[in-house]
Amino acid sequence: MWIVLAIVSALCLGVYDVFKKLSLNANNVLIVLFLNTLFSSLLMAPIIVSGLVDGDIGLGGNITGHLYIVVKAFIVLTSWLLGYYGIKHLPLTIAGPINASRPVIVLVGALLIFGERLNLLQWIGIALGLWSLYFISRIGGKEGFSLKHSRWLWMSLGATFMGAVSALYDKYLLKHYEPLEVQAWYSFYQFIIMGITIAIMLRATKNHTKFQWRWTIPCISLFLTIADIAYFYSLSIDGSMISVISMIRRGSVIVSFLYGVMALHEKNVKMKLIDLSVLLVGLVCLVLGSR
Repeated sequence: MWIVLAIVSALCLGVYDVFKKLSLNANNVLIVLFLNTLFSSLLMAPIIVSGLVDGDIGLGGNITGHLYIVVKAFIVLTSWLLGYYGIKHLPLTIAGPINASRPVIVLVGALLIFGERLNLLQWIGIALGLWSLYFISRIGGKEGFSLKHSRWLWMSLGATFMGAVSALYDKYLLKHYEPLEVQAWYSFYQFIIMGITIAIMLRATKNHTKFQWRWTIPCISLFLTIADIAYFYSLSIDGSMISVISMIRRGSVIVSFLYGVMALHEKNVKMKLIDLSVLLVGLVCLVLGSR
């Protein structure tokens, strides 16, 4: 069951990336991110409100639990901020695969921290995924996005690293707290933190990009919330493996990748389709090896 939930999460994340790209094009990154945290917190607000009505402040009823979630909110916001700038300026067929490299860091962390062990099929799946990411990075270099000259690539890499840290931290949190509680409270704290941040930064920066409202913006929060619910429940199931879940979730690159090729007409289609096929085979190996 945890594999099915991870696949649902991956599909929703792919649609989420597409809506991010549409929302961020020639738009103010900070305000789009702030609205994302606002809509996400509103979607999860009933969980917090119902608990408070019953006299329950959530997360074990102590301040320590809330401090853990505040840390989670800072980690995720850092990843989102870097990732939003990256996806705004990079082609989807490059930004997506960079984000898909997250399982590399998660795998190392899962092996060192949680003592997880993978079977042969799972190792083959991860090896194919890594080869796919290396190949797409070479294609990206041909399109003018090299590590030497593109700060957006470095931002995407930073977002990927912080996302991996968040994934490993989730495994710890979900051993102590309910999945919906974690999601609801960290969404709320993200909104508070982002509200303070945007108030400070917009006042300090006079020449900032103008904001344009688009109906794709609330769709970012909707699909992210669904993806996170499926993800948290997947992690909370006994026997679930963070390294495998993280790799399956990176299958979201398939959705955004296809959109970039078919709708945005991005370059090097044939080579990228070969790369995508290798990634698909790798994900199938992971799923089969986890049954």
